[in-house]
Formats: sequence, structure tokens, C-alpha cells
Amino acid sequence: MKPGIGHNQGPTMERGQKWRTFQWQKARNAAMPKAIPLMVVKMHVARARALGLDYPTYAAVRKATGRDVMGLLFSSNALRVVRMEAPQMPVGREGKLAALEGAQKLALVHRPLSPTLVAAANPVLDATAAAPKFTDSWGEMRAHLGEVITAQGLLRDQVLIIGDTALERDWTGAARAAGYLEAGRYFS
Repeated sequence: MKPGIGHNQGPTMERGQKWRTFQWQKARNAAMPKAIPLMVVKMHVARARALGLDYPTYAAVRKATGRDVMGLLFSSNALRVVRMEAPQMPVGREGKLAALEGAQKLALVHRPLSPTLVAAANPVLDATAAAPKFTDSWGEMRAHLGEVITAQGLLRDQVLIIGDTALERDWTGAARAAGYLEAGRYFS
């Protein structure tokens, strides 16, 4: 029976709730492997290294989404691309992205920078697009980020967002992305 108007969707008052919860948890634990095979761990460590991530970060993203990271989406702040006349990222950041293997390198560029100019000055990037506006609603932000990600043939939860501000952290929830990583941690 469906709860009526005004019901707060609180816990069920039916008998046996604790028993069903216990049985569900027991079945879930039985379905989870007790230990990950060594060969799988080695493959994950190698994949994390190829993405420029530390293993705990990669493993956490992998566990949360159940998918591999196939794209890294950087903000122009994270890439330290700030000058309109020379929109090139610092050599150290460009070198880290050049070494990245097996994932697309995407950038969202804050205004007044031009995505076209940033792409031309940074050929190591696979795609650039305008960042969501500060005035965009949550729905507009979600739609924009979804378009940017799916235009590259990626699923939202295959993309890890790397940024520098609280606004960029919000992109993760709006896009339903795999996770968020601070630029300082990624590029350290």
C-alpha cells in the first residue's frame, strides 16, 4: 500500500524489518569478494599510474562507480590557463597531461577565455568547451556538462573532474561524474 499525502516516508512499522535488513546485509557481504586477486590489483595500480592518479584515489573512484576512468575533465583554473593573450598551461602541467595514457583530456574554460584559443595553444588537450556560467541553474549546469561529456562518447560516471574551486566541485554532482579531485593533489 502506498503512503498517503503527508507521510514522511519514515521507516516501515511492519514486523520483521530488522530481520530483513540483517538478511540483506548478509547476502550483500556474501556477494562481495573477500580479497581482490593480486593480478587485478597490479592491473589497477598500472591503470592508476597511466592516468596520473595515486592508487587509493583510483580505487575509490572505481569502487564508487563500478567503471574505469575514461576521461579527465579539467577546469581552466586547474590547468592554470588564465591569460587571454597567451592561454597556455605551465610546462609542468602540460607534461603531466602529455604523459597521461588511455583517457581523454577535456577542459572547461571559464570566460572570458575562448575554448578555441585554449585548444590551439594546448594541443595536448583532446577537447575544450566553455565552462558553465556562474549564473547557471543546477539544471542548466547539468545539461551543459552532460552535453560536453557525451559529445566525447563518454558516460558521465567515466569522467573524473579536476578543479580548483568550490564551484568546480559542484560540477561533479551536477554532471553525475565519477568524482572530484583538487588540482593541487593531481598535479603534485
